[in-house]
Amino acid sequence: MIRLHFTPADLCRIVLAPEANALSETALSVRLGLRTGVRAEPGRGAAPGHRPRPAALEWHRSLPGGAVPRTGALAELVAGDRFVPDFLLQPEAPDLAGGLAAVAATPPERLARELGPGNPGADGRAGRWARELAQGSPAASRALLDDARRCFETSVAPLWPRIRRDALADRALRSEMLLRGGVDALLTTLGTTWRWRAPVLHLPSASAYDVPLCGRGLLLVPSWFATGPMVMYRPEAATVLVYPLHAGAGESSAGDRPEALASLLGRTRAGLLALLRTPATTTGLAERAAVSPAAASRHAAVLREAGLVDTVRTGTAVLHSLTPLGRSLLAGTDARGACH
Repeated sequence: MIRLHFTPADLCRIVLAPEANALSETALSVRLGLRTGVRAEPGRGAAPGHRPRPAALEWHRSLPGGAVPRTGALAELVAGDRFVPDFLLQPEAPDLAGGLAAVAATPPERLARELGPGNPGADGRAGRWARELAQGSPAASRALLDDARRCFETSVAPLWPRIRRDALADRALRSEMLLRGGVDALLTTLGTTWRWRAPVLHLPSASAYDVPLCGRGLLLVPSWFATGPMVMYRPEAATVLVYPLHAGAGESSAGDRPEALASLLGRTRAGLLALLRTPATTTGLAERAAVSPAAASRHAAVLREAGLVDTVRTGTAVLHSLTPLGRSLLAGTDARGACH
């Protein structure tokens, strides 16, 4: 069990990452691929409930046979059930180029610390190549950067638009929870097996340790490939918590029938209503529906006037979510019953 200890200052400094992180998603995709490919027993070495999202398993099955083994240096760092080294997370650099540049600039002493036997997740990892990397070898660093770039381009890049959309949907959902229920609602709903007992967030893990946030706050980073929480403690900045994004983000529900509403609302508005199963900003809704923000805003206004969508302003943006009537229409229940 990992325990994150909040102070009152930390509760005021919870930040949602603006988008998915390309470098960490690449590393986690390799780890997921290796686990899925070699594990004989589901859950081996992981805390209960740490299961890949179904879409991630579909992605793995769609890979060419040798895609994961060819990840080379990157695979050596995340093989099996080991921790992902912190220097592969780079939460302040969401795009791949920025993440790789930050890795290249990582001081050798930090590499040695995170790859050495003193790190609880590094035991047995430091083969010859990893030792050279920890010693600051330019050749080892180039190999890591080249392998990470190749892995992203061949395995993750085709999926990247969907990952970004799903991460935006998850972010909108977390924002909605924060707006409607406050910090308690946000932390309570981050994971189905996580427990928020103020002032401590309990995260299921094969390891057990306490992390005091020390008033610097918490940065929440959603992940498409993560199967459980990952914590990155930074003494000079907010602690980072990588979490599996909401299981329903970006995934359709078999019970929803937006096409049945097309004659009532129009096909575009019926589709937008279905997309709001997960709350979204106007920009996020436009990206999901592949329409312009102006068109998304115009259609959302019509749906709002019909009582199907609720809109809340958050600074310069607005967040759209379904009303009970909107959910009832999508679920195929009696709409009139939802009105009375």
